[in-house]
Amino acid sequence: MRSAWSRTEMTRDPIRSLLRTTLRRGGSLALAVLLALSLVLPAAPARAQSRIKDVADVEGVRDNMLVGYGLVVGLNGTGDSINNSPFTEQSLIGMLERLGVNIRGETVRTRNVAAVMVTATLPPFSAQGTRIDVNVGTLGDAKNLQGGTLLVTPLLGADGEVYAVAQGAVAVSGFSAQGAAASVTRGVPTAGRIAGGAIVEREIAFDLTDLPYVRLSLRNPDFTTAKRISESINASFGSPVAHATDPASVLVDVPPQRKADIVGFIRDMEQLRVTPDQPARVVIDEASGVIVMGENVRISTVAIAQGNLTIRITETPQVSQPGPLSQGGQTAVVPRTDIQVDEQSDRKLAVLRTGVSLQELVQSLNALGVGPRDMISILQSIKAAGALQAEIEVM
Repeated sequence: MRSAWSRTEMTRDPIRSLLRTTLRRGGSLALAVLLALSLVLPAAPARAQSRIKDVADVEGVRDNMLVGYGLVVGLNGTGDSINNSPFTEQSLIGMLERLGVNIRGETVRTRNVAAVMVTATLPPFSAQGTRIDVNVGTLGDAKNLQGGTLLVTPLLGADGEVYAVAQGAVAVSGFSAQGAAASVTRGVPTAGRIAGGAIVEREIAFDLTDLPYVRLSLRNPDFTTAKRISESINASFGSPVAHATDPASVLVDVPPQRKADIVGFIRDMEQLRVTPDQPARVVIDEASGVIVMGENVRISTVAIAQGNLTIRITETPQVSQPGPLSQGGQTAVVPRTDIQVDEQSDRKLAVLRTGVSLQELVQSLNALGVGPRDMISILQSIKAAGALQAEIEVM
């Protein structure tokens, strides 16, 4: 009966029950009060922290772009037309000659071949014999790559050396179909992908064990972020091994005791958390009407009124005819013009106070009843008035 009353009391008044239970078990009054406050006071909001590996890259550990030119065969009449794509004909003749078939001087009318560009990304530390994905895109007037097979294509780096060789069946996500009077296309049937379609033939040498230091390159250069990264690393390793050289780089000396385990040293360093900082910026894409504002955007006190003068002219001509027994009357077209002027006088003048937050700024602009296009003009006008404490970047 007592335990049932205790459960009921705990449900109705959890704070009082926690105080009695703590004191009954020999706890101090201060401990009971702290436990009770933990139920009442909300938890402090956590700061937005990111791992160092998410805001910076290790210099030297990078991808490399590869590109190649090849032929896709096996298309169902959707390849390049030889007359409009002379490079396809030349490539086809050269490939057949290497295989011992001589068709030079002959007329080629096939539509089952397409000239393509092949691109791939070589990840860092890729060993010889590993496979990477490749992307394929047409060069000529081919309509569809569905069902095609890419022939052996060397992939070159920026230095002109062959780093991988690609070949395989092309997977196309889009499709197209047409009839005598209509056609439909979904996706992009002239581009495809080959999963694991290239084999790495040459490795890019990079030895981590010979590095006397590690340089971190910030993806978004910032003085404050670079300094916070160096302070976080120094606090973690207990010695001044890191220092920010500029807003985009942090130089980290490898401790002598960690040189034998450089991978573990970089792992421990990348898992450290920092709070990235960013300048106040407003990004505007006028083509799509997209507006992105950072949380540090602030404005000074300014008054805003938005309204457009709209003049609408409507022509409704009417036909005037004489009476049935009238003499000398003629049928005439009488113009009728209706002009309406809308000054949008219901729009009011809104005042934005100094130092408002991003949420208050957005709410104030939305209260004016403006759309994204007009909001772009308002933000640019606020910046021109010197009241917007942020940088505007127009894409």
